[in-house]
Amino acid sequence: MSEEQNNQEVENQEAEIQAATAPVEPVAEPVAEPTYDPSMTQPQVIVQRERGFSHYVGFALLCVLCILFYFAPGIALTYVINMIPGVSLGAMAAWVFSAVLSVVVWLIFKLKIKGFKKSFYVYIGVCVLVVAILIAAEILTEQTGVFANIAAMLTGANA
Repeated sequence: MSEEQNNQEVENQEAEIQAATAPVEPVAEPVAEPTYDPSMTQPQVIVQRERGFSHYVGFALLCVLCILFYFAPGIALTYVINMIPGVSLGAMAAWVFSAVLSVVVWLIFKLKIKGFKKSFYVYIGVCVLVVAILIAAEILTEQTGVFANIAAMLTGANA
């Protein structure tokens, strides 16, 4: 009896499938053209403002400050060496010595710390620490003009 019921269910399902797949006449509906937002169909015009002189001056100042920040550890060591009595570095020697020291310090971090990105972040941390120490030396010591002396050393004004 259960086999007969199963056969009837299978036949009923096949009949439903055939009824569902029977061709249906399409209803003719008028095709309406899609409406577009007028701003989408019009071409967009992008107007770029001219950059003024102050923009370029600011960019140049930012570049100089980035270079000085990158060379901060070497500049600080060069300044300490320049403060030794009897040692006087010219501007060119101070810049070269500062650059070499900074690159050597960065290479030490690069070799000791695996990964370029991580070593660069640690070096930036060292640069921030050196700048903080220089600011503390400017504020807390009786010798004023640490940054003025560094600027004089790098421009050759104290030679």
